[in-house]
Amino acid sequence: MFETIFNTDCAVTRHRTGPLARERARYLYRCASQGATAKSLRLKARSTVWVAARMSIQDFGWVSAERLREIVCGCTEPVVAPSTASTLVRSARAWLKFLGWWHEPQEPVPFKEDLERFVSWMRDERELTACTVDQWRYRAIRFLCWCADTGLNLATLQPRDIDSYFATYGVQHWSRVSSRHMANFLRIFLRHAASIGACRPGLSDSIQCGPRYALESLPYALDWEDVRRVIAGAYGDDERSVRDRAILLLLAVYGLRRGEVAALRIDQVDRANGRLQIWRLKRRQPQIYPLVSPVAEALGRYIDEARPAVGSAEIFIRVRAPRVPITAPAIYNIVNRRLLALGLQAAHLGPHALRHSCAARLLAKGLTIKEIGDHLGHRTSMPTMTYTKVDLASLRQVAELDLGGLQ
Repeated sequence: MFETIFNTDCAVTRHRTGPLARERARYLYRCASQGATAKSLRLKARSTVWVAARMSIQDFGWVSAERLREIVCGCTEPVVAPSTASTLVRSARAWLKFLGWWHEPQEPVPFKEDLERFVSWMRDERELTACTVDQWRYRAIRFLCWCADTGLNLATLQPRDIDSYFATYGVQHWSRVSSRHMANFLRIFLRHAASIGACRPGLSDSIQCGPRYALESLPYALDWEDVRRVIAGAYGDDERSVRDRAILLLLAVYGLRRGEVAALRIDQVDRANGRLQIWRLKRRQPQIYPLVSPVAEALGRYIDEARPAVGSAEIFIRVRAPRVPITAPAIYNIVNRRLLALGLQAAHLGPHALRHSCAARLLAKGLTIKEIGDHLGHRTSMPTMTYTKVDLASLRQVAELDLGGLQ
């Protein structure tokens, strides 16, 4: 591996004969396979051999942040400049994590056993999606940490304590709609906790929340001309533009969720037969779409010309190393960055704005609520009903209805 990074025999020999040469070579090979540049590989190689030469046998297999800082900054010969120390620590930390030698103390989570049993129940018995499990685990941790910080015990929790949670923590962090979501979550969490004996029975029934009215909110759809401007702004020959254009078209044309775009695989795009298969996260089943020409062209150009040669099945790959599939949050960042660049104003500037725009466009074209719901992958018609409030053409027809002289 070192022979492909360095040109001189002296440098190759120094790295090959240095301590932990095999471990360093494995790491560099992994970085190279993920698209690291030659300059980046040389920097990583120099940093890791420098740190390895100053590690003791006791460090093999277990290095903490404090110990790494001691290795780098405690060196008296040569004295390391602050900027160089930061580079060495950053490079060595990534290498040690790759080896499994990095020790990062976890923040203690109160009532951890009860939390893990709840997570197992969500994942194994309820078979909730990974996204839902992560979100609910995060909410549970926040609640349990609040209990610990206020000196409360889960086993002796009282209804007034739940009210206090909403009145103190909730009022600072949640909107009215978010408070309702949190109340629904806490009912589920405390019902499960009661089933395993972690809290008193019936505690979940004491949770009350404010009313929520059907179709009370407006969708945050963009004007379709703005959607066209966003897509047009991603027209270019560089890898990022080609990739982003394909992503934007999938979101706007099919109204996909960001996780569905991130999970899209090459084998789900059937260009020969003009079909696109999407795994619907909410329905938990595949859905077949016709592969329309603009999307087929954008996907084909990215896959054939711009996509890096990596072994991942997912279509969309990071532009920078490590060259791994992009995540759902990265989809949000891509869309948000391009919407902000156009100076657009909306309640939400992310992938869901394009999903809402897709629904509003279909409604304006005359599709029924059922057809729009099926296109978006809704399980029921209720989520689709909110778009009827922004169908201005139909509302205008209602307003102009002749009431025959009635006042």
